[in-house]
Amino acid sequence: MPKNKKNPEVDKTIRDAEKWQEEFENLRTIILDCNLTEELKWGWPCYSFQNNNIVLMHGFKEYCALLFFKGSLLQDTHGILIQQTGNVQVRRQIRFTNVREIVKLEPVIKAYIYEAIEVEKAGLEPVFKKSSEFPVAEEFQKKLNENYALKTAFESLTPGRQRAYLLYFSAPKLSKTREARVEKSIPQILEGKGLND
Repeated sequence: MPKNKKNPEVDKTIRDAEKWQEEFENLRTIILDCNLTEELKWGWPCYSFQNNNIVLMHGFKEYCALLFFKGSLLQDTHGILIQQTGNVQVRRQIRFTNVREIVKLEPVIKAYIYEAIEVEKAGLEPVFKKSSEFPVAEEFQKKLNENYALKTAFESLTPGRQRAYLLYFSAPKLSKTREARVEKSIPQILEGKGLND
């Protein structure tokens, strides 16, 4: 699909949206004015530059947002980029609750989009935390110490799969919940599968 051209799939997605239609239309106009290619990815309007994802529009109950795929590499001179959760390493959002906010921020939004395009042109890549930098739940560490096959199988997983397990195991506040998650996941780890495989 050529740059700056509306995609019929996105037309339908915005038209069918239960909320944020007017906000999406305003954001779409701003984004397309930056000469990005419009597609539908993961069920949301997504905008790319030379086949590299730049920004995605998505809606939530309390707000709609622009998600910058490499947001952590942007300068954020206006302090408006939000890290969705502590586990999100690179992506950042600009959140909106009404059209007035979008209209007011239009020049800033465009500046951030152009900066994101420059990040792609420069070939900049984010640095991700290594799996070894994530906390290991005490309950999981105990199992790794006791079971060499489990330790070997876990270390053979891809870094992304390791991180998913580490985050999943360390999330609950109660030890018995952490322990139950570890026990339930051991067979899957031994089979070389990720948390969601």
